[in-house]
Amino acid sequence: MGTNGSTMLEPLRQGLPPLDPAAVSNAASCALPARYEAVREARAFTRRMLDQWEIGDRFDDVCLVVSELVTNSLRHGLPAGTLCTADQSPPVRLHLMRWTERLVCAVRDPSQASPVAREGADDFAAESGRGLFLVDSFADSWGWHPMAGTLGGKVVWALFRLQHTPRSGE
Repeated sequence: MGTNGSTMLEPLRQGLPPLDPAAVSNAASCALPARYEAVREARAFTRRMLDQWEIGDRFDDVCLVVSELVTNSLRHGLPAGTLCTADQSPPVRLHLMRWTERLVCAVRDPSQASPVAREGADDFAAESGRGLFLVDSFADSWGWHPMAGTLGGKVVWALFRLQHTPRSGE
């Protein structure tokens, strides 16, 4: 799980913010099935990784954003009727990458359609379209990019700045 990030990042590289993939200190990814329970799985995976990387203090913000990105991918990034069908190869993948002072969450899905933050997203009665408004509020920046080559689809990412706090004794 906690593999070296540069090879895993290669197909994602052009879609991510301009951070040097060679400087990734930690990277992990998890494949998510086309079911809404995948959001819970994504949160549990995020909790494990952030604790392991000793940045669990950012969990609430990161978890909210991961939940929204995964929900959007399941709701809008899969072909109609895919959700709740038999588990073929999981179509959605969550990537977490940590640099010294940055954390990037990226979610890949098979759709090339651009994510759209709906107008009136501040109308909290409107359930749909609020996700990207929340992502924009809690992450330091976010964006998306179509995937190149045979993978197809797109990646939507959110970036968090991390405070570098020396461990006790440093």
